[in-house]
Amino acid sequence: MAGAMRLHGGSHYPRMPTSAAKDPRPFKRAILKLSGEALREPGSTDNISPEIVSRIAVEIREAVETGLELGIVVGGGNFWRGASASARGMDRATADYVGMLATVMNALAIEGALEHHGVSCTVQSAIEMKNVAEPFIRRKAESHLHKGKVVVFAAGTGSPFFSTDTTAALRASEMGADVILKATQVDGVYDSDPRKNPDAKRFETVTFQKCLEERLNVMDATAFSLCMDNDVPVIIFDLGPHGNLSHALRGQSIGTLVHGE
Repeated sequence: MAGAMRLHGGSHYPRMPTSAAKDPRPFKRAILKLSGEALREPGSTDNISPEIVSRIAVEIREAVETGLELGIVVGGGNFWRGASASARGMDRATADYVGMLATVMNALAIEGALEHHGVSCTVQSAIEMKNVAEPFIRRKAESHLHKGKVVVFAAGTGSPFFSTDTTAALRASEMGADVILKATQVDGVYDSDPRKNPDAKRFETVTFQKCLEERLNVMDATAFSLCMDNDVPVIIFDLGPHGNLSHALRGQSIGTLVHGE
């Protein structure tokens, strides 16, 4: 994410002027995109750190108690990366299916933590595994969200060659979500890599078109195209500092808003 990267921690980089945008905040329905690595304590040998998942669950609970309808898409990079395995000689489709199964493990961990903290939740898997998750059915997922239940969408799109970013864009479009909240290790989108350029500027808002023109790698190309075509804004924010997730879910100003014209 060259254009979006910054060093983790406090930021003193200047901000770019904001572009005119219809800010989706406050929003009624959102898709939260979590990386698999977000479930692991930095430096830990755990694949999933229960303390981290519990903290995420508490911040989600605080938001859904306000009436937010929330779907979650989680990656599997804390267990497996299909692209990396493919680069080392494994069949790409097989490698991607292994990655999809990794997302199911993460989804179950999130479900367990949410239920522990009193949040009604269900996992829907794009690959049928009826003993641990519901199959993904769009209308049923919509019904769950409407009733206030958190839905964790697992197993990606169910097909190889698609990232979990693309899954988030697809589910957001299918669910009629107002926004995608992409939790990362960066605090927004920059005009260049601030690790290499001390004068890098962070955008408060930026259009999809500008991201394309300046090659700001906010999401992979397929996910980005889906968001553009279906006019789904994306908020990029840093998951790290305690409270950031709660702020983002509550529709407070945080990170960078990526939007249409």
